Amino acid sequence: MEYKGYSSYRQDLLDGTTSVVRVVEELLARIDQQSDLNCFLEVFAPDARARATVIDKKIERGNAGKLAGMVIALKDNLCYQDHKLSASSKILEGFQSLFSATAVQRLLDEDAILIGRTNCDEFAMGSSNEFSAFGPVLNPLDKTRVPGGSSGGSAAAVAAGLCHVALGSDTGGSIRQPASFTGTWGLKPTYGRVSRHGLIAYASSFDQIGPFTQNAEDAARVMEVISGSDAFDSTCSEREVQVFSDEYLDYDRSKPKRFAVLDSVLQHPGLQKEVRETYAQLIDGLREKGHQVDTVEFPYLDELVPIYYLLTTAEASSNLARFDGVHYGYRAEDTQELEEIHKRSRTEGFGPEVKRRIMMGTFVLSAGYYDAYYGKAQKARRMVRDHTEKLLENYDFLLTPTSPHEAFPIGRESSDPTVMYLEDIFTVLANITGLPALSIPFGRGASGLPLGMQLTTSAWQEGNLLGMAEQFKELRDVPKT
Repeated sequence: MEYKGYSSYRQDLLDGTTSVVRVVEELLARIDQQSDLNCFLEVFAPDARARATVIDKKIERGNAGKLAGMVIALKDNLCYQDHKLSASSKILEGFQSLFSATAVQRLLDEDAILIGRTNCDEFAMGSSNEFSAFGPVLNPLDKTRVPGGSSGGSAAAVAAGLCHVALGSDTGGSIRQPASFTGTWGLKPTYGRVSRHGLIAYASSFDQIGPFTQNAEDAARVMEVISGSDAFDSTCSEREVQVFSDEYLDYDRSKPKRFAVLDSVLQHPGLQKEVRETYAQLIDGLREKGHQVDTVEFPYLDELVPIYYLLTTAEASSNLARFDGVHYGYRAEDTQELEEIHKRSRTEGFGPEVKRRIMMGTFVLSAGYYDAYYGKAQKARRMVRDHTEKLLENYDFLLTPTSPHEAFPIGRESSDPTVMYLEDIFTVLANITGLPALSIPFGRGASGLPLGMQLTTSAWQEGNLLGMAEQFKELRDVPKT
C-alpha cells in the first residue's frame, strides 16, 4: 500500500481500510527484499509485530497516540532500551542500551512503531556512509552511488519505502545532505529544540536529532512529539513547543517573503552545472510568485569548514575518550596492563576516519596549539553567528543548495578526506550558528538523481520553515527559461 503521508494513513486506519499489523508486515517483507541496500543493521521484527497488534486495538478503542501506527527507523546512535546500539562501530560490539533516548521514548509514548536501527558512518563521522564497520549503504535510487552521510541508512530507508519516517542526527549536515541525495525531506532543528539525551555524542555543541520524511507535514508531526524540555539535557530549551502541524497548515503563503541568497554560494566554483541551473530556476520562480530575493554578502563561506572541523574534532576527542575497552564494548584480547588495554582496544575498535578525527582533535586541544586553533575557531564561530543572525533580521530565510552536486559514486571521495570534508560546505552554517535548516527535494542532477535546496531561518521557527517549504511544490515543475 503506497504511503501518502500520515494524515491519509491515519484516516485509512480509522476507516478500517488497512491495519497497523498489515502495514508492518508489508514493510518487513520489503526490508527483507531490499536487504542488499544495507540500510538496517538490525530489524526489530518481533517488537514491531507485537506493538502493531496492541496499537490496532487502541485505534479501535479510540485512545491511540498522535503517531499511532507510524513506522519509524532509528539511526544507530540513538539509544533504545534493551536493544543493541553500536554507532556502526566495532568498539561497541555487543553493547545493549539500558535506557531509551528521550526522543525515542516520546515516539513510543505516542504509539509509533520502531522497526529497526539503521546503518551510519561510524560515530556519525562521514558524508557518504562508507565509514561504517558494517559496510556502506547503497543509494536505493542508484545502487552504484552513496546515499550521503552520516545518516545514510535512515535516508535510504525512507527513500526506499522501508519505513514512513526515520530519525537521524545532524552535526554538520548529516540529515540534510543524505536527504538531498535520496530525494527525501531532512530537517535539522534549532540547537536545543530536541533533547540529545540518549544520542551518542560526536560534537556536543553541534549535534541535533531530526527527522527524514516524505513530506513537510510528517516532519511537523514528528517534531511536535520529540521536541521540548528535558531534565536529562541541560542544553535543551525550556521554551514551549508550538503545534508545528498547525503552524505548517496555517502558514500564510500568500504574503511575500524575503529570501537572502549568499553571494559566495552563487559564485562557488564547485557547483555542479545542474545544481546552478536548478538554483537559478528556484530563485526566478520565487520572484515570479512575488517574493523578494536578494543577493547578500557572506564573506565567511571558505572559513566554515575549517571552523567546523577544528571544533567538532576537539569535542569528539573528549567525547570518545569514554570508549576505552574497559567499561563496555570491544576489548582487545591477550592484554594485561591497563594502558595496553586502552591502546589496543581503541586501535582495533575504531575505524580509520574516527581515529583521524580523534587525533586531529587531540592536537587542536594540546598545549601550545589550543589558542592558535581551538580558541581562534571559537571566536570565528561567534563572528559567523553574529553575521548570520544580522542577515536574518532583514530576511525571513537564507536559500542555498543543500549540496554542490548530486549523489556521487561509491568510492569516489572516501580515499581523500579533504575532498569529503568539503561535502559540508553549504550545510555546516546551520550547525555553527545553531539555526534550523531544511533540505527540500527540488530538481534533478546530471544523472537524473535528486537534488536538494536548503532553507535556513531564525531560531525556533521550524513551523514557518516547513510552511514555506511546502510552497516549493508549486515551483518544481516550472519550465526552465
